Amino acid sequence: QVHLIESGGGLVQAGGSLRLSCAASGRTFGSYAMGWFRQAPGKEREFVAAINSNGASTYYLDSVKGRFTISRGYAQNTVYLQMNSLKPEDTAVYYCAATVALRVAVTAPEYKYWGQGTQVTVSS
Repeated sequence: QVHLIESGGGLVQAGGSLRLSCAASGRTFGSYAMGWFRQAPGKEREFVAAINSNGASTYYLDSVKGRFTISRGYAQNTVYLQMNSLKPEDTAVYYCAATVALRVAVTAPEYKYWGQGTQVTVSS
């Protein structure tokens, strides 16, 4: 069984920063693509950022480009989302996801494993 556990969410003022972490257990994730999604109240879950299995390729939602950075930990079983210059519209529950793939995966159906989510709230 694969488990993904997110951490690092919280309340921050607009313009501030947060770093989300996702720790994976149960498998070695060297061949897993990983991503972050978010869901705001009353809205559908949307793609935020993704990284391929070796960390060489990344992809971002247009509205977070230049502000968010996805990266993998040294042991490859952790993925991070550094979020800078946060805006109130970034407020959402953020979910970590993983799938067996070498390339970047950018749609929710491509992902097999999901974390429980961590709340990010940006005040104006």
